[in-house]
Amino acid sequence: MKSRSTRLASGVIAAIGLAGLAVPAGAAWQPTRPVEFIVPAGTGGGADQMARTLQGIVTKYNLMKQPLVVVNKSGGAGGEGFLDVKSAANNPHKIIITLSNLFTTPLATGIPFGWKDLTPVAMLALDEFVLWVNADKPYKTAKDFIDAVKKAPAGSMKMGGTGSKQEDQIITVALEKAAGIKLTYIPYKGGGEVAVQLVGNHIDSTVNNPIEAVAQWRGGKLRPLCVFDAKPMDYADPIADGQAWKDIPTCKSQGLDIEYLMLRGVFMGPKATPDQVAYYIDLFNKVRETPEWKDFMKNGAFNTTFMTGPDFAKWVETEDKRHETLMRDAGFLAQGN
Repeated sequence: MKSRSTRLASGVIAAIGLAGLAVPAGAAWQPTRPVEFIVPAGTGGGADQMARTLQGIVTKYNLMKQPLVVVNKSGGAGGEGFLDVKSAANNPHKIIITLSNLFTTPLATGIPFGWKDLTPVAMLALDEFVLWVNADKPYKTAKDFIDAVKKAPAGSMKMGGTGSKQEDQIITVALEKAAGIKLTYIPYKGGGEVAVQLVGNHIDSTVNNPIEAVAQWRGGKLRPLCVFDAKPMDYADPIADGQAWKDIPTCKSQGLDIEYLMLRGVFMGPKATPDQVAYYIDLFNKVRETPEWKDFMKNGAFNTTFMTGPDFAKWVETEDKRHETLMRDAGFLAQGN
C-alpha cells in the first residue's frame, strides 16, 4: 500500500499533468448549465460508487466548466431513471450510467423502454461477479459449496442478491441449472446490504461485485470462491491472507460453465448530436487518465474495457439479445415480452 506522502506526491504530479486537460474554449459543444448524472439504482451500490467517483474526479481536476450532479432514481428497478432520460430528447445536460438493468428492467417489468431509446456514449468498464461465502464456513472451493448445497434440504440454503429478476438472480438461476441444485434467492436493495447480510450469516452465499464485498474480504469476514469470467482477474496486489484478485479461480475451472459481466456504461437521451457525444467521450477519456480512476479500477477489480461508437452499440445490441434469452430461460420475462 502506498504511503500517505507517496499518494500526496502522486496526486500533485497528476494535478500538474492534468492541468492541460480542461475543455478548450473552442470546443464544438460544451454544457451551458449543470449536467444531471442519473444513477438508475440506489446509493452505495456499484453504479452509484462509480458515478460519484467520476463526479469527484471531474470536480478535482476542473474537467467541466459546469457542475456534474449525481441524482439517484432507482424506482421500478431503475425504470424511473431510464424513463427520465428517454424523455430528455435534445437535452445534452442529462446523462445516465447504466448497469445490466438497461436490459433486465424492461424485460422483467414491461416498461416502455429499450436501449435504443437512448444514445450510446461509452462503456466505462465491465464489472465482475464473484461467488462469496462467509469466511467462517468450511468451504474453500466452489465445489465445496456446491456439495454442501446438495447435502442440505432443497432450498434451505439462501443466496442473497440485489433486486429481483436482475443480474444477481439471473446468475443464481444459471448456477442452479449448472450445478443441479436449489437455492432460495433473497433480494436486497443493494450490494452493500447483501455483503452485510452474508457477514451476519443471514444468508449462505452471494454473487456480489468485487467493489461491494472487498472491504469484508479484506477484514477476514468473507471468502471468494470463483469469478464468473472467462479468465482470472488481472490484479496482483494482495487483499487478504496473501490472496489477490488474480488468485480467485474462474467458475468455469470449478466445473460451473457460467460467464457473466455487467455493463458500466454511459448513455444520453434521444437525438443527441455527434459533437455532444464527442464531448462526453473526451471527458471520460480524461477521467480514465487520472490516478484516482486507475486506483478505483484496481480497488474494484474491474475489467477495464473501454468502448465507444459503433463497437459499443454493437456490444449493447448483442447483450440485449443475450439477456432476453437468459431471462426467458429463467422465466423472468414480463407478460408480452
